[in-house]
Amino acid sequence: MSRRPRRLVGALVLGCALAPSSACSDASLRLEPEPFAIGEGRFLLAVSKSGSELALTRDGLTLLTLDRDAFQIGVVDELLPDRSWDPWEIERRGDADSGVTYRAPRRWAAIAGSPEREAEIALDFGDGLAATLKIGVASASRFTLTLIPAETRPGQPAIALARIRLRTSGDPREGFYGLGEQVDTVDNRGKLRAMQMEADGEVESLSNEAHVPVPMLVGTRGWGVFAATMRVGTFDVARKDPSVVEATFAVAALAPEATQAERLRVDLFAGDAPLDLYREYFTAAGTPRPPPPWALGPWIWRNEHADQAEVMDDIRKIRELDLATSGIWIDRPYASAVNTFDFDARRYTDPRTMIDGAHAAGLRIALWSTPYLEPAAEPMATEAKTRGFYPVEASLPLNPWGLPIDFSSPDAAKFWRGLVERYTELGIDGFKLDYGEDFVPSLGPKRNVWRLADGSDERTMQHRYSGLYHRVYAEPFGDETPFLLVRAARWGEQTLGVIVWPGDMDATFTQHKERFENRRGEEIVGVGGLPSTVVMGLSLSASGFPFFAADTGGYRHSPPDKELFVRWVEQTALSTVMEVGDASSQPPWLSTPENGRDDESLDIYRTYARLHARLFPYEWSYVARMARDGRPIQRPLGLAHPELGVHPSDEYLFGDELLVAPVLTRGQTRRRVVVPAGTWIDFWDGTPMLPDARGEIEVDAPLAKLPLFLREGAIVPMLRPTIDTLAPASDPEVDSFARDAGPLWALVAPGPPRSFDLWEGARVARLSDGSFEVKDGHVFDRGFVLELVATREPVEVVRGEGLLPRVASPEILERSVEGWAWSPARRGTLFIKLPKGDARVTVL
Repeated sequence: MSRRPRRLVGALVLGCALAPSSACSDASLRLEPEPFAIGEGRFLLAVSKSGSELALTRDGLTLLTLDRDAFQIGVVDELLPDRSWDPWEIERRGDADSGVTYRAPRRWAAIAGSPEREAEIALDFGDGLAATLKIGVASASRFTLTLIPAETRPGQPAIALARIRLRTSGDPREGFYGLGEQVDTVDNRGKLRAMQMEADGEVESLSNEAHVPVPMLVGTRGWGVFAATMRVGTFDVARKDPSVVEATFAVAALAPEATQAERLRVDLFAGDAPLDLYREYFTAAGTPRPPPPWALGPWIWRNEHADQAEVMDDIRKIRELDLATSGIWIDRPYASAVNTFDFDARRYTDPRTMIDGAHAAGLRIALWSTPYLEPAAEPMATEAKTRGFYPVEASLPLNPWGLPIDFSSPDAAKFWRGLVERYTELGIDGFKLDYGEDFVPSLGPKRNVWRLADGSDERTMQHRYSGLYHRVYAEPFGDETPFLLVRAARWGEQTLGVIVWPGDMDATFTQHKERFENRRGEEIVGVGGLPSTVVMGLSLSASGFPFFAADTGGYRHSPPDKELFVRWVEQTALSTVMEVGDASSQPPWLSTPENGRDDESLDIYRTYARLHARLFPYEWSYVARMARDGRPIQRPLGLAHPELGVHPSDEYLFGDELLVAPVLTRGQTRRRVVVPAGTWIDFWDGTPMLPDARGEIEVDAPLAKLPLFLREGAIVPMLRPTIDTLAPASDPEVDSFARDAGPLWALVAPGPPRSFDLWEGARVARLSDGSFEVKDGHVFDRGFVLELVATREPVEVVRGEGLLPRVASPEILERSVEGWAWSPARRGTLFIKLPKGDARVTVL
């Protein structure tokens, strides 16, 4: 724009452009030719010079427009109290069959405002239906739009829904990320996404798998939208129109006597890159709270433990077999009943000794739990019924045990919290929180009615319940963050430090809704296997839930065979949280005719479990940065590099420096990988690779090899190769990071000057003259080991003014105070060990 607007009444340009000509002749309307603009600096929300549309701009570049039909209401003749007004169901049945008519405003008129900060626009929808659109500035790059329907009078149509239509660039290369946990593709283009659980009779799970819907969408041109609502809704993402994103939510009044529909607030935000948008989203919805460091894993679990002796035997096996592991959890059944909050004395004779034994071995221990009491859970079940701790009105529970506890009641929450404390006082470190998805809001077009103690019902409790449930388990830990592995969550719960697991996925290589035969020869329409869990983790990461853990190997139709198990292990090792277990209760060391595992598969598992543990300093540094920059750790390739114009669901960046391209197809031993511009270094052998004209490389991927690449010049801080656990351990034979961080290892790829700053102050840098600089932190203050890959054999290595001694091998170097060793592995690898203290090293 050539000049700043003088006054916000310039918004009336828009009103006249959209209204009938008679509206502009009203003498009471003041008109000025200048365009309307909200915001300061590089990002503006402004009326175009033609006055026909509202535009979100960055440095004058239009990112989104909101035109004549941008703000719509869905009206009905009567607000029937038994209708859910679920946009998903309405879309499925068709607007006409649902009795819904969408209206765009007949005229717009500015009614209030203050320069550059806010404005109000009156919207006239005809037949006396009206609304106010309040526009505000939340930050330099985030704007709020709140649609406030006016009261309606008897005899008028009623407002049931609100719809926001955003016109995008129309570029088919633009990707659309977010909207929560998806199961088919990471790019939402062409999809209708439900923002709540819906029935799906086609698939084995009978649901759409929307366990974590998030009404936030990011476009790769650098814009985002977030609907801050608890109500049911949908996003139509360039499905009806390739250039339009359409967000529709129920706004029908919750109280029967109310005459005014609910308001709908939508935030628009802009940034230089798609990854920059998450900082603004977290400002609006809450910054993710990290789980405890040891919660990143690896974890091992069985679906069923026979007894305490088997748990103790698993602990011994983990350490005897040298499997890097930070935690175990005990799935049901372990208590007398669900949920007696005890240990069945017939099978668990001394649970405190078991818990202490796990802790000594460097293993944190968690328990499976749910928000229900089965009838045999006495005396808790009787007390809960007597004291009214169940919903006031209930529909059909979606679990095998009974009604959910009504955590909207403070007394019920306190009752349950006291039960949870029975376990935390024994030393339990966290919980796997299953189920809690009973408040499905719709049964076809009808409401699935639940009423709660606080006066709310399923229309908002479908959003709120998981947070109430999870918070009751978090509160007994006080200021400490526990391990909370959850199946379901809603926006805002990222502030609880939850780790999401995708529920019961197939032990297959299949995609969502792909048909396959199970072991009994029955045809199954599957929820999806390994490829789907990769999509789920990436889509959650792109939706503000950065911590994800899939059941390595799948759950339904398990056990996985050897090939599937190995490929799944490889992928989850390069995810934020690694956990290993399936419905067959067969841990990595157990070989059966069904699973086909052998010494090779165990060796491969050992390699990747330790790699996951060793990457902790690298990952945790990104966890800390996320509080400042909002950028997720696992990043879909098309989100991180929009310039590529492609949006694969089978590769991603892990932080800035590692590109992961897992093998997700049975029998595949070679694959093509899309890579950003520049040289990429094979993580395992140091081979440098440049993309071809299509921006791809082709690599071998034998069973034991995950296609994994280092960015040119990458610096990847790691733990020592012997690390056993991230958790504290009193057993001196267990190599524990929490007890002794040891020297910081850093894997360094050839390339330009670069540095890596750890969360605790340590630093590793390659300087412009080719030398290396290291700096102690407050955790890593025991020296450094630099591992320079794809490098020539040096003549000598200089530290400061003196020469470092050369030793015969990297193994000898590990026992030395300082020195260097060279190995021909990885196209030449130079190991440099430095004692405590800041230092500068030159390789000659």
